[in-house]
Amino acid sequence: MRFTALAARNLKEMYRDPFTLILPILMPAAILLLMWAITQSEEEALTGTWLIPGSAVFGFSMLFLFSATALSRDRDSALLSRLLTTPLKSSDFILAYSLPYIAIAVIQIAVLFAVAAPLKLEISGNVGIALIPLILMAICFIGLGIFLGSLFNEKQTGGIAWVVILPTIFLGDVMFPIEAIGGVFQDIGEALPFAHASQAARNVMMEGANFGDITADLGWVLGYTVAFFLLGVLCFRWKTKG
Repeated sequence: MRFTALAARNLKEMYRDPFTLILPILMPAAILLLMWAITQSEEEALTGTWLIPGSAVFGFSMLFLFSATALSRDRDSALLSRLLTTPLKSSDFILAYSLPYIAIAVIQIAVLFAVAAPLKLEISGNVGIALIPLILMAICFIGLGIFLGSLFNEKQTGGIAWVVILPTIFLGDVMFPIEAIGGVFQDIGEALPFAHASQAARNVMMEGANFGDITADLGWVLGYTVAFFLLGVLCFRWKTKG
């Protein structure tokens, strides 16, 4: 597979920059602990089971930022110009920049479960099924990062990232149920993939839902994921040929 060498190189670059590893891994766990601590004085305190999906989705937004920055930085450098002379296709480049961040997403989820274990973590459903919408949401965020990293330079991606991260926090069932917002903002949130991933994982973990029960939510996330990666490949091809 032609993209593996470039993927290994990108993974090494992540190891050389501890900030790229520590922030996306520890930030969602910190959010989980903060939200759990804040709500303990309330009548209906949040449990680790409720907090894991939302915290995971928030953590994946960090992967969007870093994947977009990594691709845009290399695209503007001489490195990518040299690589474009190799037989690698646009899809190979996209895979090479995506796979290291998928590995980070798996670590994020493992850390969240470890941190939430003592925080009233009671899982009713199949954890394996609950992981499907979460992993798919992580890939969706990475696809979005690849798409925007193909379009914009490194400085621009930092500012654009907040256009994605803020809706994730407020409309993604991260810190509070989207139903509590109501109105047009709830409608907007339900048209985006973030809340669908959180709700699907939560339905499995807390209510024992099976795979068939969450297919509608998975469809939303999968549709966005495919669209982002297709746009990423097309934009990367367009930009590099230009």
